[in-house]
This record gives sequence, C-alpha cells and structure tokens, in this order.
Amino acid sequence: MAEDPGKPSRVQDQVYRNSFFLMASTAITAGLGFVFWVLVAHFYSPEQVGLATSLISATSLISYLSLFGLNSTLIRFPAPAASRNGQLTQSIVLVSLVSFAVAAVYLLGLPLYAEKLVFIRDHATAAAAFVVFCICATVSQLTFSVFVSARMAHQNALVYGLLQGLVKLALPVALVGYGSVGILGANGGGYVVTALVSLLLMHRRLGFRFHLRARGTRMREQFRFSLASYVSSLLNLAPLLVLPMIVLQQLGAAAAGYYFIAFQIANLLNSVSFSVGEAVFAEVSYDPSRFSVLLRRAAGIIAAVQVPSVVVVALGSGLLLRMFGGPYATRAQPLLAVLACGALAVALNTWASFALKLAQKMTPLVLSNVVYAVVTIGLAALWAPRGLVWLGWAWGLGNLASGIYAAVALLGMRTALPQPPGPPPGNVPNERETSPVEGYHR
Repeated sequence: MAEDPGKPSRVQDQVYRNSFFLMASTAITAGLGFVFWVLVAHFYSPEQVGLATSLISATSLISYLSLFGLNSTLIRFPAPAASRNGQLTQSIVLVSLVSFAVAAVYLLGLPLYAEKLVFIRDHATAAAAFVVFCICATVSQLTFSVFVSARMAHQNALVYGLLQGLVKLALPVALVGYGSVGILGANGGGYVVTALVSLLLMHRRLGFRFHLRARGTRMREQFRFSLASYVSSLLNLAPLLVLPMIVLQQLGAAAAGYYFIAFQIANLLNSVSFSVGEAVFAEVSYDPSRFSVLLRRAAGIIAAVQVPSVVVVALGSGLLLRMFGGPYATRAQPLLAVLACGALAVALNTWASFALKLAQKMTPLVLSNVVYAVVTIGLAALWAPRGLVWLGWAWGLGNLASGIYAAVALLGMRTALPQPPGPPPGNVPNERETSPVEGYHR
C-alpha cells in the first residue's frame, strides 16, 4: 500500500499541537498557582502557610512515589482494545492502593520527622482528607498520561491547568477559618475535582469502563520497563528535593526563598523541552516507524522555542524578579540568569532521556539519571558555601553531564526501535482510529 502523502504533515501538526497544549497546561498551572499563593498570603499567617506548604509538598511527593512508572507504561505500551479498560483499571487501582498505604505510613511516622505536623494526624477528618488528597493527586497524574497517550493534550490544558487552578482559587477564602488545614484543603480540592472530571472524560471521550480483566493487559510483560522508568524518575527527583535542603542548611532561610523563586521561574523554561518530549513520546508510541523523524522534529521544536526564551529570561531576569518585591531582584538575579542558561542543558538531557525510554534502553536511562543526581548534588554540596549562583552552575552541569551520557548511549544504538506487540489477529485498527488507545474513536 502506498504511503499516505499527507501523513508526515499530519504527524508534524500533531506534535506541534500536543506540544503546545502540554506547554499551555504547564503555563496555566504556574500562572494560577502564583495567584493562589498570593491570595493565600493575604488571608493566612506565615506560620499557617509554612505548615501547609510542608503538607502540600508531602502530598506531591507521595503521589509521585505511588506511580511506579505506570504513567510512562500507559503511553508507551497501550493494551489492545479488548484489554485497554483492564489495563487502565488495574493501573488506577494499584496506584490508589499504594498511595493510600504510603500516605497512612507518612501520617503514622510524623512524630519521628515532623512533630509540628502531628496535628493533621490527630484530627480524624483532616487525616482522612489528607489521604484522599494523596490518592486523587496520584490518579490525576496517571490520567494525565492517559490523555497524552490518546493524543488529546488539549484536555490536559483544560482540566489539569484551567479547571484545577480555578477550583484552588475558589477555596482559600471559604476555608480561611481552618488555618493551615484550609490551605491544604484548597489545594487538595483541586486534585479531587481533577481526578473525578478526568475519569468522567475518559468515560465519555475514550469509552473507559472499570474492568478488572487481567488477560492481555501486558502489565507483567512491561514490569521491567515500568520499574526502570520509576527508578529513573526517582533519581531525577532527587536533586529537586536535596538542593533546597542544601541551600537552607548552608545559606539560610532567606537564601532558600531566593532559590525557590528563581527556580520556579526557570522551571517554566524547562517545561518546554519536557512538554515536547511528552508529545513525541506519545506519537512514537503510536507509530514507532517514525522514531528518528520525530526525534529530529522534537529537537527542532525545542531549539526554536527554548533558545529565544532562554535569552529573554536571562537578560530580563532582574525585571522579572522585581515583581516579587523586596531584595529578590538583586539577590536572586544572578542565580536566575545561570538557571535560565542551564535550561539548554536540561533540554538536551530531557530530549535524550525520552529517546532512550522510547528505545527501551532502560539501563542507560537509569545510569544517565545516576550521573545527573551524583554530579548535581555533589557539586551543589561542594559549591554551596560560595553562594547561590554556584547552585545554578551545579544544576546546569549535572544536566549537561547526564545529557551527554544519554546522547552518547543513544548514538551507540545498533538496533532498531523495538516494536510494541500488535493487536491480535482479527483486531486490526481501522483507518478512522487516530488514538493510540486502540479501538477508541474520537
């Protein structure tokens, strides 16, 4: 059969479209999140905000730890139509149970590592709400990947960006009488609504039904991929958790505040490469034959957007930081400029890591993240006494070292991209099906 001449352009358009909506989702989340914290700062005391941010950070960490790499597996290896509902149901049930268990253990252990937060455990309703928020946050992350897999990233911008942000903004004033628990409830309310709405949209748009069918889901076959994705994600997360603690311990609370604001701004630049990587990850999973073409396309999109964005943020770092008032413009400006330039190294690392994951080269992927974690944390601990800007250099060099390692491993590949198992005979998708969630029509 002759190749459809319109297919390459449609694939390119799909990559552009999904990349745009994933970046839009990140931008909307960041923008509304900024407004949320400004609102919270006006209605709650600094002590209440401090306690709430610790609980919210714990919620995010628990949800991330509970995914077991299944968010990547659902994109890379969607089950055939007859088993897709079973695959999704098993994934949702598994991550929910793990999230419940981890959240419960976290609450029980609070007297050992966070005595000031014990109040959340001692109040039955607040403790139950915390556990529910953790579960909904985990389910939200998982369903986000389902829509990426289905090439419906616009749903993510609407649900995970706009809807979640607006729900969070509507709750802080109403819950102000509950103190730090009110802030936690406002943030957690966004997770609850997002989880419920995303499941409803999966039902309506993707034909999802809860079904515990185990046959044909490929969950066991892809366990190694899921585990390796999970380990690499944990390694990738390590510097994000450790660097702020290094700043706090060695440079003090004020420096930690400057670091937090500068990193949040720079992280918007990093979201460009990640959003494009997610979009290409879904496209190649849908059509593995276009692996090389789409990787080149991704590199072009990242360069076209990332380079001018880096220049703007690096040169305008002082002006951006003035919006936060106080000494941010002078104390955090050098760090933000360095972190902005480091976004180019992050882009290389992200692009190469997605390529290794697509090629199922999981050992090099894990090792590249080992390089990233060791170099970043090691240099940060060594250079922190010199000042904040050196933490920026540690971050950039860690990503550069990891990106170079991953790129070299990618260039050394001698085999073709592994093909995911096809649908069983007699279940070949027809040409109207445009979603990798096989059997689902949009």
